[in-house]
Amino acid sequence: MLTIRRIPTIVSNYQESLESKIGCGKNCLGSCCIPGARLPLYLFGNQELDEHGEIQSKELGQNSFLDSAILGQWADKQAEGLFRYDVTACATKVLPGKYGFIAQLNEGRHLKKRPTEFRVDQVLQPFDHKKFNFTKVGQEEMLFCFEQSNNDKSHYHSKAYIRGSPNVVVINVSPIEYGHILLVPRVLDCIPQHLETDTFLLAIYMAAEASSPFFRLGYNSLGAFATINHLHFQAYYLGNCFPVEKAPTKLILHHYKGFKVYQLENYPVKGIVYEVGESNFEELAFYIIKVCKGLQGRNIPYNILIANKGCQIFLFPQCYAEKQARGEVDLEILETQVNPAVWEISGHIVLKRKEDFERATEEYAWRLLAEVSVSEKVFDEIIKLVFSSAEDKFDAKLYHKSLISTDITYYTVGENVIMV
Repeated sequence: MLTIRRIPTIVSNYQESLESKIGCGKNCLGSCCIPGARLPLYLFGNQELDEHGEIQSKELGQNSFLDSAILGQWADKQAEGLFRYDVTACATKVLPGKYGFIAQLNEGRHLKKRPTEFRVDQVLQPFDHKKFNFTKVGQEEMLFCFEQSNNDKSHYHSKAYIRGSPNVVVINVSPIEYGHILLVPRVLDCIPQHLETDTFLLAIYMAAEASSPFFRLGYNSLGAFATINHLHFQAYYLGNCFPVEKAPTKLILHHYKGFKVYQLENYPVKGIVYEVGESNFEELAFYIIKVCKGLQGRNIPYNILIANKGCQIFLFPQCYAEKQARGEVDLEILETQVNPAVWEISGHIVLKRKEDFERATEEYAWRLLAEVSVSEKVFDEIIKLVFSSAEDKFDAKLYHKSLISTDITYYTVGENVIMV
């Protein structure tokens, strides 16, 4: 069994105190408190693409109401003092060079924590109710439930009675950027950290609903620096272009369904890039998840970046934690204690020590990320997996987008309804 010792990211203020406890005694997101609770509810509308790859429900010049809902409530949580530090005070700089890697000094993510042992040789692990999970988060850290509308229009209810297992959006109390949130699909189902088509679609729909080039979602598998084995995505706003979004690519597949698959070139981490093209989100998610399941079956950790309003998705197989456990990572890189997860791989590198931030260069970023990348042999096998997965048939009847809602019922309270 391969393990590493590292300092876990604290994403909730309840994470340390409830590490081994069951139940709450508070207003939490568990089955003891959610059913019948009066919670904010965001219903997203039609996410179909037109022939130009744009969201049909978005009118020209229309601002995303989801942006306002996330950023407005996130600012309220900041005013309430729920975050562990002020992320706006963290120094950030673009490193000189071709790619413009972004370095951030975030000492607050590292303070007053002890190293914990993580198993890194099993991408699929069963859910453990005794460990911290998102059902133990207090409702004050929640922004809203995120569900599909039944009339193709977006709505916001400030208070709604919730029944079922909702998709919840909560703050990350150790943010990397302004608006840093976590999307937890079907929170009461206690899904471990692995992907299916329906849950992956939910994240794509959120990117499309936000309709902002600055809003991206990320996913880390176990073994690729996911801290919590309870299915979740991260998301935040970054005004800069991620370096990986500027990296050159080579077309390797133009699928008959319309989507395109590229291979990253001249980037320190080997990766696959999917573009929706003339396809749709359901088809795109189906074929990507076929590859992800192949990686999970082969026990290969991976990270995913959802960019360009859900229309561009980067898939990165990685091996850093395994190399770290085997003592194969360069000591100078290891001493920085950087955990290269999806944001770092994409080019936004969070540094925990001032000396590392001050001397950071593009060469350093390249060396760090090169340690993440799988071998040519492994990547060749993954390319074969991409092609073999593309041969499968997509059945729209089996993967209708309504699958992302699991018997959610809600009742609005009063007249607190906004329609978009």
